[in-house]
Amino acid sequence: MRISDSVANYILELLNQAGGIAEIQRNELAGFLGCVPSQINYVLTSRFTPEQGYLVESRRGGGGYIRITRLKLSRADMIMHMVNGVGEALDEATARVMLKNMVESGVLDLRSGALIQAGTSEKALGAVPKEVRDEVRAMIVKNMLLATRT
Repeated sequence: MRISDSVANYILELLNQAGGIAEIQRNELAGFLGCVPSQINYVLTSRFTPEQGYLVESRRGGGGYIRITRLKLSRADMIMHMVNGVGEALDEATARVMLKNMVESGVLDLRSGALIQAGTSEKALGAVPKEVRDEVRAMIVKNMLLATRT
């Protein structure tokens, strides 16, 4: 298992044990798990994002901590949050990760995630000029997500 997976699993276990809110000290956690503190930062910024249903707050200094809170949003609210977070352009790799996270968190079912991914792939958008492909992908993803809200 990769160290980033170990860090993420440990934090998820803390969140589960603490009812959705966990406080950690980055240096202590890094020492406990046998990694560098920047690895903790990487996991927090890549796997515990608002788009994935988490709020991360930090307080620096001697008694500093990082507080991770699992957000409790309805499915419809989570979809709207994702739609609003897409922005004006969306590359294929980011769309793939976003859809994977939405499936893993239960916001989208596997079939819906696969259909949206197929419809926004480079292969599907091959006839669209490269200069506007990411903008078209963003519009498609937003509209398809809105269609899944019901």
